[in-house]
Amino acid sequence: MKKKIKVTYQAEYCLSHEPTFDESEVWVVFHGYGQLAEFFIRKFMPFESEDRLFVAPEATNYSYLKDYKGRVGANWMTSHERELAIENNHRYLDQLVNELLEKFENPPAVNVFGFSQGVATATRWASRWNGNVNKFILWAGGFARDLDLKVSNEKFEKTEFISVLGDQDEFVNSEILKKQGELEKALGKEVKKISFKGGHIIDSEVLSQIFENI
Repeated sequence: MKKKIKVTYQAEYCLSHEPTFDESEVWVVFHGYGQLAEFFIRKFMPFESEDRLFVAPEATNYSYLKDYKGRVGANWMTSHERELAIENNHRYLDQLVNELLEKFENPPAVNVFGFSQGVATATRWASRWNGNVNKFILWAGGFARDLDLKVSNEKFEKTEFISVLGDQDEFVNSEILKKQGELEKALGKEVKKISFKGGHIIDSEVLSQIFENI
């Protein structure tokens, strides 16, 4: 007989700098499958400032990236106990973000960046989080397909979405793009599209152009 028990556990996250809690922008950035927050956040360090704080939560499922030793990566979930992982992710992310925002006297604008597997996790979490997202960048990934459309439509009413995709991304095909288009239409969202020459990566030049125009 299989049962479940709730426990308290520790999760790691990284910050671009020690917060002053006077920042006007907070970016919650979600890494992809097999990545770690401490390396992922480095991609955003050129764009941090006294007014812009980056927060990179780290997924709590870990595995070796090859065989049984060597480099380790984190992932947000697998097909095994998927719903339980989603529930745990939501509790973890709610606590992390809410406790951080509580320390601000003047609430900052909250923005979200998701890469690859982190995009679905980010959209799923943000759609039910008690706060609102100002800007949302979906890089090499799309809206979670199990979103509650009515709830998400209301939650994302004022959210600006940008989708970034490499033209040689090996994880994206025409069927995936078609389903994402249908989901965007069902959500009633206009999503700005940006394409670049490359694969399933975060292109630093494109990332720089985006932050220069935000």
